Parts: sequence; C-alpha cells; structure tokens
Amino acid sequence: MVQKYQSPVRVYKYPFELIMAAYERRFPTCPLIPMFVGSDTVNEFKSEDGAIHVIERRCKLDVDAPRLLKKIAGVDYVYFVQKNSLNSRERTLHIEAHNETFSNRVIINEHCCYTVHPENEDWTCFEQSASLDIKSFFGFESTVEKIAMKQYTSNIKKGKEIIEYYLRQLEEEGITFVPRWTPPSITPCSETSSSSCKKQAASMAVVIPDAALKEGLSGDALSSPSAPEPVVGTPDDKLDADYIKRYLGDLTPLQESCLIRLRQWLQETHKGKIPKDEHILRFLRARDFNIDKAREIMCQSLTWRKQHQVDYILETWTPPQVLQDYYAGGWHHHDKDGRPLYVLRLGQMDTKGLVRALGEEALLRYVLSINEEGLRRCEENTKVFGRPISSWTCLVDLEGLNMRHLWRPGVKALLRIIEVVEANYPETLGRLLILRAPRVFPVLWTLVSPFIDDNTRRKFLIYAGNDYQGPGGLLDYIDKEIIPDFLSGECMCEVPEGGLVPKSLYRTAEELENEDLKLWTETIYQSASVFKGAPHEILIQIVDASSVITWDFDVCKGDIVFNIYHSKRSPQPAKKDSLGAHSITSPGGNNVQLIDKVWQLGRDYSMVESPLICKEGESVQGSHVTRWPGFYILQWKFHSMPACAASSLPRVDDVLASLQVSSHKCKVMYYTEVIGSEDFRGSMTSLESSHSGFSQLSAATTSSSQSHSSSMISRWRFC
Repeated sequence: MVQKYQSPVRVYKYPFELIMAAYERRFPTCPLIPMFVGSDTVNEFKSEDGAIHVIERRCKLDVDAPRLLKKIAGVDYVYFVQKNSLNSRERTLHIEAHNETFSNRVIINEHCCYTVHPENEDWTCFEQSASLDIKSFFGFESTVEKIAMKQYTSNIKKGKEIIEYYLRQLEEEGITFVPRWTPPSITPCSETSSSSCKKQAASMAVVIPDAALKEGLSGDALSSPSAPEPVVGTPDDKLDADYIKRYLGDLTPLQESCLIRLRQWLQETHKGKIPKDEHILRFLRARDFNIDKAREIMCQSLTWRKQHQVDYILETWTPPQVLQDYYAGGWHHHDKDGRPLYVLRLGQMDTKGLVRALGEEALLRYVLSINEEGLRRCEENTKVFGRPISSWTCLVDLEGLNMRHLWRPGVKALLRIIEVVEANYPETLGRLLILRAPRVFPVLWTLVSPFIDDNTRRKFLIYAGNDYQGPGGLLDYIDKEIIPDFLSGECMCEVPEGGLVPKSLYRTAEELENEDLKLWTETIYQSASVFKGAPHEILIQIVDASSVITWDFDVCKGDIVFNIYHSKRSPQPAKKDSLGAHSITSPGGNNVQLIDKVWQLGRDYSMVESPLICKEGESVQGSHVTRWPGFYILQWKFHSMPACAASSLPRVDDVLASLQVSSHKCKVMYYTEVIGSEDFRGSMTSLESSHSGFSQLSAATTSSSQSHSSSMISRWRFC
C-alpha cells in the first residue's frame, strides 16, 4: 500500500532570498540531522543571466534501523538523489528527491517547494509532499514502513527549526539582507533607492558565497517585516501550519497530512460545501486518523445532514412549548478548559411524559439542535480564549433517577438518540460528569453503555452521593463561581427544573406516529436504488425551450454513471420494480426504469450531455440548458469497471470493486428542479436545493461558472 504525506503551508516571516541563504547552509552536511552524513554534487547548471540554478546532489543517510535489518539488506547507508531547481526571477525553489538504494524494492518520492507568500512579498511559504511504496523487502515490509515514516516525520518536525537555526547563524555573522536577483544589464540599486528596488516584480536570490554576503549585505536587524500580518484563516485550497496550531491544536505531521488529504478529497468531490476543518478533524480523531474509515462515516453524515436539513435546524425549527417547559437541560457558562458547559438534570425530567407528549423524533430533533448550538459555542469560545476548543462538557445530575426512568419506550428513545449523535457528532463531547448517581444507575448504565463508543466512555466521570464535592470532584473541572445552586454552588442556574408532564398533553400512538413521520419525511430529496442492469430514471417534460434543468445528488453507495437523454415522444408509463422477483427493491429507495429495451439510442432518443462517472461519496450539482421541447430523462446507471483488454480474466481491481458493492447495488439521493431561463442566474442560489449547503459546518463558497447544453456536466459549488 502506498503511504502518502502532505504538509500544511509553513510560513517564514523572512524574505525568500534570506531563506535561500539559510537553506544552502544545510549542505554538504547538517549537524541538526544526524542521519544526514554527507552529500556530493553530481550535476549543476546555471543560466547565463544567473536566474536559473539547478543542482543535483547524491545524499548519504545513516538510517536508524535495527542492525539485523541492515545486515540482511547488506547496506550501512542509504543514498538519495536530490534535485534543486532555483528560479531567481520567479522566486521559487523546487526540490525533488527519490531513493537510489533499493529503488527496485522501495519507491520513495518527495517534492518540496519554497515560494513567496501571496499576500506579503517579504515572507516565504514552504510546502512538501511525499509518497512511500514498498514493493518487497525480504519479508520486513511492515517494519521498513514504520521505520521510514518515523524517520521522515522526525525530519519534518526539524525542518522549520533547521531554517531558523541558520537564520540566527546568518544574523550572528551580520547577514540580515540578501538582494533580489536583477538582470545583468541593470545596475544594482544604490542604498538610497533600495526601497524601490524591493518592489521590482522580477526577483529571486542566487545563492551567494559567504564571503560575498559578508561584504555586500546590509546590516538591517533580522526581524519580522513591519508590514501588517494578514488575518489568520483558512486559505481557499491550502492549510497554513500557524492556522492549524491556532484553531485546530497541536497535531503530529501525519495527523496534519491526514487532515489536508481528506480536505482535498472533499474539495474535489463535494465542491464548496465541505465542513469546516475542525469538523473534519473530529471524524479523523473518531477513527484514529484512518482516512478511509473517516471518509466513509463523514460522507454518510454529510448525506444525512443534507437529507434532513440539519444545518438549518436552529433557524427553521422551534421546539414545542412542552420541551421548553419540561426538558430539564440548558447551557451554563464554561468549564475550566473553556469548553461550553451543558447541564442536564435527568433525574428531574419526566422522560415518559415527554415521549408520550412529543414522540421519539421530536426529542431527537431537540437533541440535534442542542448539538448544533454546541458547535456554535465551541467556535465562539475558540475566538474568545485564543486556543482551539472543539468539544463541550456535559454535567448530568441524576438526583431523582428511579425505575420510572427505565420505561422501555423511553430507554428506546435514549438509545436512538445516542446512536444518531455518535454517528454524526463524533469527538464533540470533551467530558461527561455524572453526579449523584443513585443505586438504580448501574441498571441504566448496563443498558446504555454498549451503544457508546469506547473513546467516548473514557470521558465519563461518575460520582455517587456527594462524592463530587470532595477531592477530584467538580471543583477540578468547573470554577467555584459557576457551580449551579442546586449542586450547593453560588451560581443561579436557569435550566428548567423539569417536573411531571401533564397527562392532558399526552397524544395517541397514531398522532405520534404521524408526527414522527412528518418530521423526518419533510425533505426535498428522494432516494433511489441503482442495480446492475437496472438503472434509475426520472422523466422531465419541457414545454419551453431554453429552460434549465437543475440537479443535486449524492452517491451514497457504489459508483454510478449519470446521463441525460432527450426524446420527442414520451416513454411508456414508469415500470416500478421491474425486477421485483429478484428482490431489487428495499426500504431505502425505489427503482424506476423508463427507457424501453426496444428503444435505440440515436433513433428513439439522444444523449445531450457526456456521461459523468461519479464515485461513492461524491456530491454532484449541475444544470442543463434545454435546446428543444420534449421529454428529458435523467439516468443513474450502475458503473461497471472495464475489463482488461489484454486478458479475458477479470482484474484484481474489478473483483475488489464488485465485492465492495454488495449484490451490484448502488444508492443515490437526489433532487431536481426546472427553472425558467430568465430566473436562472448561473448559480446554485437560484435553487431551493441550495439549502443542502452547510451553513453551520462550512464557510460560504462561490462559483461563477455556468453550464450550457453543449458543456460537460459540471460539479457546482454552493454559494
């Protein structure tokens, strides 16, 4: 398996030329990297004007590997070839490196780049990426992979430290400024015009010998430029190392890489409606930074949020008065770590009465609104406290808990809530303080704990009686000034006291069932199953030419091909469950086929857009401007991997792909709408389906591109 690494953008608040002077001091050896024992120049090129300088080195590394492994491999040192391409005119340095030793068994490729900061020409950016592919290594493939990644991440951590070390060394030698490159025909600027010289666009440093640096460089103090520092934030397509530390926390190099790679994948497949970085990080943490597992549960969660309009729950849903009066929970200041604090007086709450008066789904929706509010408060506290706060603390008071709370439908509702929250809000609970646990609590815990993730359970602290008042209790986590009054504190807590829900508010089972159904079926999206040999198709009749057909769909399972066809005549009535005898229908979606098998492409109907292959987890939005009136058919078709042309045997990739899609079944969730051309502004803000974008979890993005009938199907960004 190929291991990949992608770094965030590292910013040095020094000019590019000075960074280059510091970088060159790493050669031929670097005492800060003990494993780097030497390097020899094997090839070098300089352009006549000095703007281009390419140098190739053979680097000798003493890898920290077990002696037995070195003996088996028959080598004491590992050699790498590094090619540095310096463009003084463009002010860029590209570094490419690959292994020479064991190149037929292990393939290591690395690319690094130094460039000028896009917002401050006196700052320098650094990025790097690498890949490791171990074909074979005497049966020690796993060991070699661990050693390689350990060595690599160790050197990554030292990268910034090394540059700063040599910058200090230059400063001690009086070298604090390196002039930019200028064409040979231009006389270098005098001291009086040095400020204007700095503003020239064509510039970048040639590596200057130390002696020349000492003689001709200015003695200005080596410090950060006086230009105002840009506001720290997430760039459109890259993450900055300082931003990660400020808003996301201290991550290891591999954790940073996982975040960046998953974020890039989401940008490619979800086009502008991806969650914020802190939410992506939550899913990665929930799966121990396994990208594939994190991506799977995140895509499922994004589809769920989109289908049920969860992003707008705080703006569009008002909790019933019964909840406002009898749900004994609410937000209350923050804990000592700055996490928002939620207080729940579960022992004072009439869970049976709430379920009988509201139903399971209304309670679930209320808990979701609490979680959405928690995300907002975490973001606000991150700004207030100046450090990353991505989770909240929950204080649960169980005084009054008794067998009445173990009513079967109530426990069932609780388990459903836990299931949904665990799947869609991972790593949002920082700590759970359970106070005054009565004797009946172990019974409830036995029922509930198997449904709670192991990582989440480790965050539980349980106190019986008044134990919370002693050492290791509440005062270790919450300031004395904000301990609620009902826990013998001095702070008035505005959380409702709960109490019994009047039976006059109870509703019949039929009323609750209808209400539950209404809450979770009020969605503009439909689900459909797609099978091998049985595509799902929908029919759209167009009366006025130049109308705009718009679509928004998510590939929930498998890979599909999306097509749009036009026909002058209407197909036969929709054939639902045409393969019902083979059990192709399921509760999760329907399957409708419209194009008759006797129809011929090019005679009975025509293709109006090029086919679009969509992978599992992708979210696709687009539009088609109709040329003719008639009938348009949108088709989602099972995507079969092409067989290898050179062999009649199936490829390994084909077999794996078929195994991943159980029974050759795919699933899509879609929404379509027809808009008059005068109402279509070339933007998804024209569509009702724009509500599927993330208001809570992602920043706004825009796209000005417009799709026409002759263009490829486009993947749109949400505004």
